[in-house]
Formats: sequence, C-alpha cells, structure tokens
Amino acid sequence: MLNYEVDPDLLRNHIPPGTELDSFEGKTFISLVGFRFLRTKVLGIGVPFHRDFDEVNLRFYVRRHANGDLRRGVVFIREIVPRHAIATIARVAYNERYIRLQMRHTIAIHGPGDANIATDYQWRLNGAWNRLYAKASGVAYRPMESSIQQFITEHYWGYSTQRRGGCKEYQVAHEPWRVWDSTAAGFEGDANTLYGATFASVLNRKPDSAFIAEGSPVMVFAGKPVVLTTRTG
Repeated sequence: MLNYEVDPDLLRNHIPPGTELDSFEGKTFISLVGFRFLRTKVLGIGVPFHRDFDEVNLRFYVRRHANGDLRRGVVFIREIVPRHAIATIARVAYNERYIRLQMRHTIAIHGPGDANIATDYQWRLNGAWNRLYAKASGVAYRPMESSIQQFITEHYWGYSTQRRGGCKEYQVAHEPWRVWDSTAAGFEGDANTLYGATFASVLNRKPDSAFIAEGSPVMVFAGKPVVLTTRTG
C-alpha cells in the first residue's frame, strides 16, 4: 500500500454523490495498492481459472453518514486485473473502472518467521512492464487506534458513481489486518497512460507512507443504491 498526500481539489470530480472526502489529520490521501485474490468465490461458487489472481488499484477515501452511523469507504479510480471475465463482472455489477492487462507478481519472505518480506506487482502496458513494490522487515503488528495504518486499511465500504447518476454502496467485511512498515517502496512505469497527467505527477514521486498488509478472508456484499436526500430550510 503506497500512500500519497494530495490536494483535495484533485479528487473533487471523482467523489460519488452522497459521500464526502475522508481525511487523516486533515490530510487527503490516494493509495496505489497491489494484492492477491485467493480462493475467490462468487455467490459461494468458485469459477475455474478465476479463483487466484492479482489486482492493482488506485483509490481514495470517502465517508457517508447513514442512519446515525459513519461509514468510511473507498472509491476506485482505476483497477487492473489479468482476466477479461473478472473485469467485465466488476464493471457490470458495480460500475467499477476495471481493465484487463497481463500481470505477474513475486512475494518473498526470508529469515525466521516474517523477518524480511518483499512484494512486487507488475502489469504490462504498451509492451512495457510497470511495477509496484514494497519491502519490510521485522514482525507484523496490529495498527494503533487513530494511526495512518488503521485509516488506510480499515475502510469497510465501497462507493461507485453509476452510469445513469447516483451512487452504489457495498460493504466489505474482514478482520483488522496486521501490517509491516515499509523500508523501501515505490512505483515505476507509465502512470500517465492509465491515470492521466495529474495523478501521474503524484505517483511519480516518493510515497508519503507505505506498508505491507498481511490480509485475511474478505467478504464483499452486493451493492445497493444510495438514497440521496435534499435538505431544506
């Protein structure tokens, strides 16, 4: 997880209706995230050749007040997966911005326990390999309350603007993740083609924070339209 502080105005046109930008200590972040789906099932059924795959996404953070609760969620700017069927299902079901590209990864753990770990996610674009990488050492830990690590990893809702207007909301359930603070991390490649010049100028600099999350079983629930209300008075 590579995290970059940005000017909130960079994201104004991407905020789904009914939500507002979320921030950490008054700072707005985008994150470039690479991870592995493992033993994936859709409606309880595993689809052959589509259970284990990589994903890289660029996302930012929003929140919504609903029935007295504060729901903290993510909005995806672009998601990369290696198979057409996965990208198509996500676009149809959630109107998420998935594309299919050739991908590969390496995850290496060395030493006793989890003393040293290195992750590298790559995707092929216009004949060249792009990469997202991170290295860490030591023992994974549960993020402290009100830490940047907790803020980034513990957003349990997803939001996406719909083609005909409005917003769809879906819940994501998983236990809090343990993390390693990164000792080295970065992005290398053509960010401009995928994300545009403005986001590329952010991704081409050193991230403001970076860490590796251990992950866990995750359940993604069906999406529901957000009911928008108009205040008067």
